[in-house]
Amino acid sequence: MEDQIVHLTRDGFRKFESELNYLRTVRRSEVAERLRVALEEGGDLVENAEYDDAKNEQAFIEGRIQQLEMLLSRASIIEDQEAADGDGQDAIRLNSVVTVQEEGYDPETFHIVGPAEADPVAGKISDVSPVGSALLGKHVGDVITIEAPDGTFTYHILSINNK
Repeated sequence: MEDQIVHLTRDGFRKFESELNYLRTVRRSEVAERLRVALEEGGDLVENAEYDDAKNEQAFIEGRIQQLEMLLSRASIIEDQEAADGDGQDAIRLNSVVTVQEEGYDPETFHIVGPAEADPVAGKISDVSPVGSALLGKHVGDVITIEAPDGTFTYHILSINNK
């Protein structure tokens, strides 16, 4: 599992890289300063809540740095793909932006991304999610049916933008 490739869009890679840089250059220094001040002012470390809080924050930051380093070391950037599949139509794949419509509802737009970038609130769905995996390989005009805990729903694929 640790050697598994992580698919990221170019923007997603930059976002994680920026977060890693911020944690290394800014947050580490801020927490180190909090620890220094807590030691100077706190006296007995056993009862120093500020020191304990700063140590917990330091552990969180170091853990996140390790997580981001691992993620970025296994990253494969999803390149923009302009090639159509064999029948001349663009199929849905990683990095596609897809507009679908369920009968009786307004159209929805999804950006198909890898699991690390998934953010359903922002319309970014994972290629391994039920909706994302059902969309992969489909074309404009196709209809997909998805079984979900809340019941079955059907999407009509209205448009595909392969970035």
